[in-house]
Amino acid sequence: MTVQDSVPTPATSTSSAVPASIRKGASGVQSVQRVFELLELITDAGGEVTLSELSCSTELPLPTIHRLLRTLVQLGYARQLPNRRYALGPRLIRLGDGASKQLGALARPQLQSLVDQLGESANMAVLDHDMAVYIAQVPSLHSMRMFTEVGRRVNLHDTGVGKALLAQLPEETVRVIVGRAGLATPTTQSIDNVEDLLVDLRTITKRGYAIDDGEQEVGVRCYAMAVPNAPTPTAISVSGPVSRVDENFGARAIPLLQDAAATISRDLAIG
Repeated sequence: MTVQDSVPTPATSTSSAVPASIRKGASGVQSVQRVFELLELITDAGGEVTLSELSCSTELPLPTIHRLLRTLVQLGYARQLPNRRYALGPRLIRLGDGASKQLGALARPQLQSLVDQLGESANMAVLDHDMAVYIAQVPSLHSMRMFTEVGRRVNLHDTGVGKALLAQLPEETVRVIVGRAGLATPTTQSIDNVEDLLVDLRTITKRGYAIDDGEQEVGVRCYAMAVPNAPTPTAISVSGPVSRVDENFGARAIPLLQDAAATISRDLAIG
């Protein structure tokens, strides 16, 4: 019996979207809600958007959009490009870096527990435009060079965490990302076309976890799983050499990853 057959897991969460409470103007400071709606829309558009595109994506009046964008540009949280498109501003980097560190710190006890129980490296990554970025790691006690390290950005289509992140997104969004980023093939196992990638992502969604079987680095296998209801697409993983990370390892790892992801999700909700 394979790992896929033996361990039932829930489907991964869907893609991030502008929260309904923001779109509908729920209780709170309305101007703040509107600002974050615009930032979410710019992010969902890939980091750049025109004024007219924003107008089509929100019920906000055009003068309001323009006024809020002008304020965001003045503060450095947005910028206007020479082609008149609006993009996310550099001051958001500091906020995002701080938030990533906090998220990594919140998840660290669960990553440590995975390492204690499985003996292999545990990681957390989030979606960063067209790539995944590692924001937390607890290394294995085994001495082995691994390509994963906090702060490193990696391809989405050939890493366990990357595919777990992609599986949370609509297929049309995956196609757009692939169109921009391409499909590099660091090993002979790497997926090199979007249709095969979509088939793999459907499998991941159905079984609840992703596998990188030497797709990023020869001789390394990784099991990864999405963190449900995270504020941005987030995934955790365990990885190591194929000599130790085999199918029996996977049978032990999947339920532990599931428990860790559920705990992190609960901790995020409490926080």
